[in-house]
Amino acid sequence: MALEAQNYQIKRRPRNRHQLSEIHSVLANIYAARDVVKPAQLDMGLENMLSPSLLSGIGEAAGILVDAIEAQARIVFVGDFDADGATSCAVGVLALKKMGLHNVDYLVPNRFEYGYGLTPEIVGVAAGYQPDLLITVDNGIASIDGVTVARELGMSVIITDHHLPGPELPAADAIINPNQAGDRFPSKALSGVGVIFYVMVAVRAALRESGWFKRVDSPVPNLAELLDLVALGTVADLVPLDYNNRILVAQGLERIRKGNCRYGIRALLECGKRNINSANASDLAFTVAPRLNAAGRLEDMSLGIECLITDDMDHARRIARQLDDLNQQRRVIEAEMQSQADESLANLESRTEFLDAGLCLYDESWHQGVVGLIASKIKERTNRPTVVFAPGDKNELKGSARSILGLHIRDLLDGIATEHPDLLSKFGGHAMAAGLSLAPHNFERFSSIFSEHVRAVMGDEAAQSTLLSDGVVPEEYLGLELAEQIRISGPWGQGFPEPVFDDEFEVLDQKTVGEEHLKLRVRKVGGKKNFDAIAFRWLRHGFVPETGSCVHVLYRLDVNDYQGVRTPQLIVEHLQPVLESRDG
Repeated sequence: MALEAQNYQIKRRPRNRHQLSEIHSVLANIYAARDVVKPAQLDMGLENMLSPSLLSGIGEAAGILVDAIEAQARIVFVGDFDADGATSCAVGVLALKKMGLHNVDYLVPNRFEYGYGLTPEIVGVAAGYQPDLLITVDNGIASIDGVTVARELGMSVIITDHHLPGPELPAADAIINPNQAGDRFPSKALSGVGVIFYVMVAVRAALRESGWFKRVDSPVPNLAELLDLVALGTVADLVPLDYNNRILVAQGLERIRKGNCRYGIRALLECGKRNINSANASDLAFTVAPRLNAAGRLEDMSLGIECLITDDMDHARRIARQLDDLNQQRRVIEAEMQSQADESLANLESRTEFLDAGLCLYDESWHQGVVGLIASKIKERTNRPTVVFAPGDKNELKGSARSILGLHIRDLLDGIATEHPDLLSKFGGHAMAAGLSLAPHNFERFSSIFSEHVRAVMGDEAAQSTLLSDGVVPEEYLGLELAEQIRISGPWGQGFPEPVFDDEFEVLDQKTVGEEHLKLRVRKVGGKKNFDAIAFRWLRHGFVPETGSCVHVLYRLDVNDYQGVRTPQLIVEHLQPVLESRDG
């Protein structure tokens, strides 16, 4: 489906008053539009992190882990099969080893065999490791049966998770989740890797207080060395970058830029031809995370975790190349699925005047490891909450849901499950992304109910397509200096979006590159400077401006680093013919 450019409204963010007089005026306005109005809010020092003591259950977990380390118990981490789960496993394993535990391992369920979380089946696999203690990372809050089985087998269990809990909690020895009822931790946006990092900080403090490091004649480990992993998992999982998360990400990025990062992250940046010295959150989100996630999508995330924990650079590079190959395979699968999804949407559009408020798509040939990516693409193009399904095991459909601002997708699914208890086999997730399962014969019924619930929440907004802009950049500021500053500021991500600007440009030249990308040479209407611009995958959208025409462009200001020469470049998010009037 090619959405018409006129269907979009470009709306500019309000310019809030601020006290940011010491930074570039454009950047100050960008921050203010994101409610950062005082210099103290730009202080990314670790001393500003929220205290671990505010997390419910963290004292109990730390006590259990101190006893386990002193007794040299055997611990197994059970992770999730995405980048947040992989980095969570890596942080847990590396931190405990730094603190003197020898018997620590990890296990990641294969999504195609065991599904998500600490299921009874995966507990059976874990039992082969003969663990004294199981620790879940980025999962477990809904694993009622799995925890029961583990306890029956004599294992202690610590749950560390950030997903929203249901009405019943597992009978674990300790649960750490900022989203559980009664938790006093001010930030509810911690990722899975953020939660386990906080737990490890609490364990280190307890070990220091007990005199452990003196008794074993070992230095107190610097856990800040793991913040590169925390940054990667936080950005990859698309959790909101509130102040606390921005501190974690900024600190991790600073370590990466200085070269003080895990060999696996360095190797994955190399595969993506990214300069480590200027790495930013986008590089983690669009270069490192997709290659890491490819292992969990197509095979086994254990390969990704091994890449992150290895202390051998050559080994890291070998694994990174394997992950890069898997990512190439993922791209081929995704492209075919995207083409089929486009056809399905085109058929829907041809049959109705308007698309449904919420979209559900399914094809029996689709790959369940890639449906989340397709859901994200459809959501971005239609501005509608989207669920994409693929065949799963046990005669079920596996769905991946992606939401838009203003609609909490996990809460929406909870409402559907409450009203229709026979409809969903299981579901879970958070505000912007969720997973679910249902019987194949329930697909059409769910599709209708899903759209009804979206419309009930969003009202008329569900049919609108609005793109937000940070406004116009004066021509004297539109250049390399501002592009460089934006790149290393932020960090930008979910809930704290990378700045995008809009303006009217004359098209001086345009051509197709790489079959579906549109490369432009543009100049501001009435301006003097010429700029290079690139609209990735734009030819799918249908509208291609003619040379000499004027277009309204929504763009990011970025740096093009080609053979060591750095120049400003406009990354086009959207373009449409100049309209006579628009929302200012």
